[in-house]
Amino acid sequence: MQNPIDHDRLKQLSMLVRHWILTSTNEAGSGHPTSSMSAVELLADLFFGGFYRFDVGNYDNPNNDRLIFSKGHASPLLYSLWAAAGEVTEFQLSNYREFESPLEGHPTSRFKLAEVATGSLGQGLSIGVGMALNAKKLDQLPYRTFVLLGDSEMAEGAQWEAVQLAAHYQLNNLVGILDVNRLGQRGETMYGHDLDAYRKRLEAFDWRTIVVEDGHDHAEILNAYEQACNEQNRPVMIIARTLKGKGVSFLEDESGWHGKPLDDEKLQQALSELGTVDPRLRGELAKPETSQPATMKRGHAGELDYEPGQQVATRDAFGHALARLGEAFPDVVSIDGEVSNSTRAKFFKQKFPDRFFEMFIAEQNMAGVGLGLGLCEKRPFVSSFAAFLTRAFDQIRMSRHSSANIKFVGSHAGVSIGQDGPSQMGLEDIAMFRTILDSVVLYPCDAVSTDKLVAAMIEHCGISYLRTTRGDTPVIYQNSDEFHIGGSRVLRSSEQDVATIVTAGITVHEAIKACETLEQAGQQVRLIDLYSIKPLDLETLQTAARETEFLLTVEDHYQAGGIGEAVRSALAGSSPRIESLFVHKLPRSGQPEELLNDQGISAAHIVDAVKNRQPVIA
Repeated sequence: MQNPIDHDRLKQLSMLVRHWILTSTNEAGSGHPTSSMSAVELLADLFFGGFYRFDVGNYDNPNNDRLIFSKGHASPLLYSLWAAAGEVTEFQLSNYREFESPLEGHPTSRFKLAEVATGSLGQGLSIGVGMALNAKKLDQLPYRTFVLLGDSEMAEGAQWEAVQLAAHYQLNNLVGILDVNRLGQRGETMYGHDLDAYRKRLEAFDWRTIVVEDGHDHAEILNAYEQACNEQNRPVMIIARTLKGKGVSFLEDESGWHGKPLDDEKLQQALSELGTVDPRLRGELAKPETSQPATMKRGHAGELDYEPGQQVATRDAFGHALARLGEAFPDVVSIDGEVSNSTRAKFFKQKFPDRFFEMFIAEQNMAGVGLGLGLCEKRPFVSSFAAFLTRAFDQIRMSRHSSANIKFVGSHAGVSIGQDGPSQMGLEDIAMFRTILDSVVLYPCDAVSTDKLVAAMIEHCGISYLRTTRGDTPVIYQNSDEFHIGGSRVLRSSEQDVATIVTAGITVHEAIKACETLEQAGQQVRLIDLYSIKPLDLETLQTAARETEFLLTVEDHYQAGGIGEAVRSALAGSSPRIESLFVHKLPRSGQPEELLNDQGISAAHIVDAVKNRQPVIA
């Protein structure tokens, strides 16, 4: 840390940052100047008081401290801070929010110094937990993770999921900076300026709290950071009383200015109040340490040894695949939401306990932690029941804007889980993950294809989703068979095929039984295992559409966004008749066979659909 700290210089840098916040938002005609101004001293002192350690010549230095703006609408502050550090130009600030500018309205990965895309409130602390876990448990590096939080977003449940987990893992390298400026978008926040309300709640979760009565007083702020960075046992939250719009009399602590830049007249009035600033002034960041990440040894994964006909649930195959491949990929980590004995992530946990992180029943936090670990160059597998991943859709959606590398696994998919009933059935998950830009959606039907697709997910960089089945299914593929993202397998085919069945997962086995029944009745039917739902194998589908003229899609999923709609979209310019069988009514508890039959997706219904197909009229 720099010693002694020049308080006058910090005051001058703070005024310069405030000046740029006002001018950049005025130039853009939009933005959140007042929300940014409340946290100026808090962040300027972090940056230039010697606490934030960052190698400006090497953005990828693994020892660099991390800074997350969970309060993403304060992006003018983020960009102005980096301008004061000499990494953003005044010209770039003047282009804030323009189409070609990386300085977007809320930070995204287009800005190289943003750790993560933020803006949907309540997510930053979970991501910070992931980064802090990486430093403490995996890389064993001394960097700290700082998270700027707004008081409004502390109403989000995801924040308290993260608060609990950070304390559970004793993340003393995680520092939250709570900007309590009292005012939200439409008025006062839940607790206003009651700092004690936040203190009591955080201390109840075993966080160390440091209350800053004046969040604009440099001496008080610097003392808080000194204490926070010396904490040895617990995560720390600095709780600071600030004023929204601080520095300009007609903005300070006034409602009605949220998300509103100043017009030219008001800007000049505000700048005159700030006084003269030196636009050439720059601050220096402290240098990080030079430690090396802990060595990760690569081993041998071993070979598959499944036998055709062997009964294995694909959830079991996932767990065994992750444990097997974890030997060859030491950067693979597993995160689970207290259901690892069901998702079978427990197999990885048993083999690699130091690379398994229990998130308990906190799926939003689980997704955020996965993003944090992925941004630290790990390959996280995030697993839970497919139904429960829907709780984390906002986190999943936002992770795409951070160029995330996360592998999600949803078990207990479809009505075929049986007696547990509809609350446990993932019936929307394919649709959910298909909506994510550039995502991969995989749905294997047996142990071999599951194992091979887990390997493909490990190698793939981006957001991918694997859907697994609870019940045992027979192995139908050879250990040597290949499976890849964007592929499919044609299980039955002849020149006499009158129809093509397109399906994946559990209903592949129903379709096999249906094909055997139809063959006995003298009808040959093509069968495609569409294990890669996104991207799908367009060439194979087009060939089937051309050669059979009737396609039947079958899936243990609701119609909207499922396999049927994916196939229809892919073949929109083709001429075949396409019909679909899917989960079409509210399910209930029962035996898997009863439920598949009740929803019209069993072998018998597949047979009827093919037999009753309507001919294509030229």
